[in-house]
Amino acid sequence: MKLDGVKVIDLSLFLPGPMLTLMMADHGADVIKIEPRGEGEPTRDIGYKKNGVSVWFRNTHRGKKCFQLDLKAPEGKAIFFELVKDADVVIEAFRPGVVTRLGVDYDAVRAVNEKVVYASLSAFGQQGAYARKPAHDLAVQALAGVIALNEGQDGEPAMPHMPVADALASLTGLSGVLMALLKARETGEGDYLDIAMLDSVLAWTPNVTGRLFATGEPHVPKNERSWGGNAMYNLYVCADGEWIALGGAEPKFAKNLLELLGRMDLFECATLEPGPGQEPLRTFLRETFKTKPRAAWIEWFADKDVAFTPVLNLKEAFDDPNTVSRRMISYDAEGNEIVGTPIKFQNDPAVIDYAVSERGGDAGDILTALGYAPDAISALRQKGVI
Repeated sequence: MKLDGVKVIDLSLFLPGPMLTLMMADHGADVIKIEPRGEGEPTRDIGYKKNGVSVWFRNTHRGKKCFQLDLKAPEGKAIFFELVKDADVVIEAFRPGVVTRLGVDYDAVRAVNEKVVYASLSAFGQQGAYARKPAHDLAVQALAGVIALNEGQDGEPAMPHMPVADALASLTGLSGVLMALLKARETGEGDYLDIAMLDSVLAWTPNVTGRLFATGEPHVPKNERSWGGNAMYNLYVCADGEWIALGGAEPKFAKNLLELLGRMDLFECATLEPGPGQEPLRTFLRETFKTKPRAAWIEWFADKDVAFTPVLNLKEAFDDPNTVSRRMISYDAEGNEIVGTPIKFQNDPAVIDYAVSERGGDAGDILTALGYAPDAISALRQKGVI
C-alpha cells in the first residue's frame, strides 16, 4: 500500500486528528495511538455502542495500535522519545502550549529525529488572538461565518449537520503531512505544520464570498445561489412529507425539466440572478412537487437529464446500493458497520483493518518491540506510567 513503512505517532483526540491518521492507516501506515492515562480516548465512551464498542471509536481507531501513556512521568516521556526516534509523523491536537509544557513539542522531537513531520491541529492555530481559546467544531464554524450562512427560510441559523471545521482541518492536515513526507524523503528534513480549523474553513469559501468581496456587504442567504435563492438548486417537499433536491442550476437542466412539465414560460426565471426574481419558478416547483410522493418522483426522474436526487436520511444513504458498491460500508466478523475509505487507488487500494484495540491493549507489544523486558513492563504498569 502507498504508506507501507510509514510510522505515525498519534497524540490527538476526538475527530480531526484521529480521522487523519485513520486514512493513513487504511493505506498502510503503522499508527500508534497514545491515549492519556485514565479514561483514554474520550470517544471510547461517547455516543452509541455496538457489541461493547463505541461506533465513533470503532470508525476512527480501527487498525491502530493503542496504549495509554503518562507523558508527565519521566518514564512515560522516555517511552515517547523511544517511539519517535524512528517515526515519520507525529500528530497532536492539544490546546496550544500543552505539548511544550509536557516537553514533547516539535523542537524536542526534532532533536532526536530530524526527518519527523510534526503536525499540530487546533481550533485557531498556535498563534493569534484566539490561540488559547477553547473550542470545538460548532464554535469554530460560528467564528468562521458559516453558521450564519446556514440560515433557514425563517431567517434563523440552524445547527450544522456535519462537523465541517473538524473535517476540513483533518483533510488539510493530511494534505500537508503528505507534502512534507515527500520533501522529507528527498532531503531527510522534516517540518512542522500549524493547522487551524478556522483557517481550514475560511480556505473553502471562494465559491460563496462573491457578494462579500465584490460589494463589501454580507450575504442574505435565502437570496443567494447556494442557499435557496436559485429555484433549480433547492429543496422541495413532496406529497408524503418527504423531500427531494434539485441540484443543478445550469440552464440546460431547467430547460429539460420545464419542457417536460409544460412550463417553458418560466424558463426565463431560471436564467435570472438568484433571489426574488426566481420566486415564480420556485412557487411553481413547490406546488408541483407536492402533487406526488417522493417515490413517484424518483421513478419519474429516473430517465430524465435533470440534476435530481431524493433527500435521504443517513440510514437510507448507507443502505443505498451505490454506497455498498463503492464499499463505503462494510462489516467486520461480528457484523459491526465499518465506514469505508474515500481514497481509492486503482493499483494499490486500501486494506481495511477491522481490529479495534482495547484500553491499553497494545502496550505490551509496543514496549516489547522497543526492547522492554516483561518485568520492566510490569513495573511500568504498577507505577501507572502505562
